[in-house]
Amino acid sequence: MALRINDTIPNLTVVTDQGELKLHDWVGDSWAILFSHPKDFTPVCTTEFGAVAQLADEWAKRGTKVMGISVDGVEDHVKWKKDIEVAGGAKPGFPIVADTDLQVSKAFDMLPAEAYLPDGRTPNDTATVRAVFIIGPDKKLKLSMVYPMNVGRNFAEVLRALDGLQTANGKGVATPANWNLGDDVIIPTAVSDADAKAKFGEFTTVLPYLRKTKLPA
Repeated sequence: MALRINDTIPNLTVVTDQGELKLHDWVGDSWAILFSHPKDFTPVCTTEFGAVAQLADEWAKRGTKVMGISVDGVEDHVKWKKDIEVAGGAKPGFPIVADTDLQVSKAFDMLPAEAYLPDGRTPNDTATVRAVFIIGPDKKLKLSMVYPMNVGRNFAEVLRALDGLQTANGKGVATPANWNLGDDVIIPTAVSDADAKAKFGEFTTVLPYLRKTKLPA
């Protein structure tokens, strides 16, 4: 069964290029992002991991940890990180899971239970392992995205979605389409006009069920 929004992620023990980690302990009190790919030394994913490395300061500002997932082994991860640094111009300091037994891929429903790694495999054999999971400090899944192999992920959008999640969860609001930090937010319909005025001050009623306001400090 697929992990759904607000499901608690499995507390797996994983092997990474930075040692053995238990997922819940690794998340700790932080937000976390898991992002996966079908094979090391592949062109699109090399650019993506480079993009994640470039955003190291942005993840840190948001109290967010990042972890890559691959079905290749630790030795390959260590070698591949050199290519990632060349392609992205930034050192990839985050761990990469060596999911050689497909434990993580299956637990997060990225591959079917009967999946296995054939000899001489190609990225096509694990093509569905291209996902992004955003996890809250409560160890619950907050957002997931899945991409095909031939379309690079937009990590500026992952960052924007993370901002939206942290804002919505922290301020008791919702965010409209194309929202970015600093934009107006939506007052939830469960909040009455009187309570909205007390909490947010002035707000604009676009429709009876759509009210916008400045994000409270």
